[in-house]
Amino acid sequence: MTTAGQGPGPLAGLRVLEITNEHAQFCGKLMADLGADVIKIEPPGGQYTRNVGPYLDDEEHPERSLYFWHYNTSKRGITLDITKPEGQEVFRKLTATAGLVLESHPAGYLPGLGLGYDDLSKQNPELIMCSVTPFGQDGPWRDYQTSDLLHLAAGGQMASSGYDPEDVPDAPPIAPGGGNAWHIASHYAYIGIMGALYHRDLTGEGQYIDVSVHEACSLTTEGAIAIYLSTGEVVRRHTGRHASPDQSPGIQHATRDGGHINTTRSGSNLTPARIRVLGEWMDEYGLADDLLDDKYQDPSVVEQSGQHFADVLRNFFANMPLVEAYEGGQERNFPWGAIRTMNEIMGDPHLEDRDFFVPVEHPELGREFTYPGAAAIYNASPWRIYRRAPLIGEHNEEILGAEIGLSEGELQSLRNSGVI
Repeated sequence: MTTAGQGPGPLAGLRVLEITNEHAQFCGKLMADLGADVIKIEPPGGQYTRNVGPYLDDEEHPERSLYFWHYNTSKRGITLDITKPEGQEVFRKLTATAGLVLESHPAGYLPGLGLGYDDLSKQNPELIMCSVTPFGQDGPWRDYQTSDLLHLAAGGQMASSGYDPEDVPDAPPIAPGGGNAWHIASHYAYIGIMGALYHRDLTGEGQYIDVSVHEACSLTTEGAIAIYLSTGEVVRRHTGRHASPDQSPGIQHATRDGGHINTTRSGSNLTPARIRVLGEWMDEYGLADDLLDDKYQDPSVVEQSGQHFADVLRNFFANMPLVEAYEGGQERNFPWGAIRTMNEIMGDPHLEDRDFFVPVEHPELGREFTYPGAAAIYNASPWRIYRRAPLIGEHNEEILGAEIGLSEGELQSLRNSGVI
């Protein structure tokens, strides 16, 4: 299997029952790739997130969803209908062996089945349970319907995302794609779980964690709320950069070959010495303008010249091919980034050097596929993709039979009644 670190991960020994949809499956992936034994519990026939494309070779099939593959690496999988009494009994047996239950059902749903934290912790006092719901377990919005788009609007992300008026006149707020709200909530759930695990290590006590997607999003608007609360100013949307109350200089520029490059906010990272480095490089192309003027060795002049630097950079990039501009800046320690497609990112020498892309085997297909790897390199906490996402009910016999002790007769009875 894929290895980006050797030895057991830091969460080895932790058994997690994941009974989630798109709201929290990323949280489960974060733990699974760090060594936790995450058991994904799906309804018989598979979870609906298997029907989200794109699909391998464009063949619509619940076992070929690339979306499902990505978010469920390193997990094992079983099927179980917890709406039936037999399924509920199996779930209770599973929780007796688990350290954590991660779930994202509507508020109050599991307690209504007798599977809430108060019920389950009676047989397992050390159990941690984390529930991820749109608006939390209580409050006036508890039962509201929601979506990723709604959360990014109500949470404030869209109010800070958009374009400069000169780029798109009267531009509305925009929402990033890809389920950003679910990623935000999963990260907060993960942080809460890590705190609860640490607490349990010290006290032996389990905890219940109530995660609200809305509250997680509301806490993730960077400076927008802090600026308003401290100054009364409302931030403005800007193209490709942080929202701010002022009309900051642009940082996203077109290149000669039709590409785009993102620089940092002009002036915020430029010192007299760095202006000199930039000017000498640009002068090789006859595009330095006045950046070699000694006046820019005065920090106060640099501070007042942000828009001028942005204008000079814009002209420079308009006469440069994307890769040459991006790599030239990186070589001179300017934190610039090229805006590239996935095909252009694949094979990037920097990402290759850091082993970011990793191979994952799919034995049932007799093929190996390239996956995105870890977002960070842990020097003492091995990370790896242990296995590809589970097939529907792939580990029913392994987990329900060998590990919690159901006989073959009991398993067959559960199959016949549609419980697994």
